[in-house]
Amino acid sequence: MPTAAIVLVTVAVIAMLVIISNIRVVQQARSYVIERLGSFYTLWGNGLHFKIPFIDRVVKVVSLKEQVADFPPQPVITKDNVTMQIDTVVYFEITDPKLYTYGVEHPMAAIENLTATTLRNIVGSLELDQTLTSRDVINAKLRSILDEATDPWGIKVNRVELKSITPPKQILDSMEKQMKAERERRQAILQAEGEKQSQILVAEGDKQAKILRADAEKQKMILEAEGEAQAIMSVQTALADSIRLLNQADAKDSVLKIKAFEAFAKAADGKATKIIIPSEIQGLAGLAAGVKEVL
Repeated sequence: MPTAAIVLVTVAVIAMLVIISNIRVVQQARSYVIERLGSFYTLWGNGLHFKIPFIDRVVKVVSLKEQVADFPPQPVITKDNVTMQIDTVVYFEITDPKLYTYGVEHPMAAIENLTATTLRNIVGSLELDQTLTSRDVINAKLRSILDEATDPWGIKVNRVELKSITPPKQILDSMEKQMKAERERRQAILQAEGEKQSQILVAEGDKQAKILRADAEKQKMILEAEGEAQAIMSVQTALADSIRLLNQADAKDSVLKIKAFEAFAKAADGKATKIIIPSEIQGLAGLAAGVKEVL
């Protein structure tokens, strides 16, 4: 085989290898930053791309997915001079690969330092109790400041979370005692409320029992009074019937008085406690007393 042919084949193979090595397939949610002769040239999105050998260069492969940066705990001093350890989690995404590549030298280190500095400024204006109970407020302020500061770097901060807040041990012990005292206080309140409700129920029961007894006594008195009234009515009815019969029989006046006296005697033998005595019977009783004295 001639030397020229070998050289041509070798050159062709090398050229083919160079061409193949400069073919790039960009995946979804990724972006390639391309420089041409040392200057920014373009951005490659997902798909098939070819760069010119020795002229174009892939500077950085940037992920466009949302990313999570978990920073180690940072010492933070509150307004009332309590030192706490606070670690944060930052959720962000790269919106401009060019700014992300050329905007800052070490983006993650810059975000971490910015987060620590901003967190110290925010917590430094709060007291311990406010810091422990205002996580949402701190998260919102921290996210807003970081998002504005990282915008020139092509980074958008979506969320910031305070992963944990660790006060000093003596503060934790004091908080634990306070929580225990609060639990005991609530338990005592609940117990007192239970006793109060129990006493109220007992008093209500006594009240209802007294009302029922009073109603029963009232009904009893009403029934007794109605019985007495019925007895009186019965006596008066019997007396009226007797008089009516005597009138029909055309009885004499002395007979009528004797019959009335007999009806009165029968009424006196009954259970009635109140008896109405006719005036005629009263006169007859006086007559009987006079006859007795004469005899």
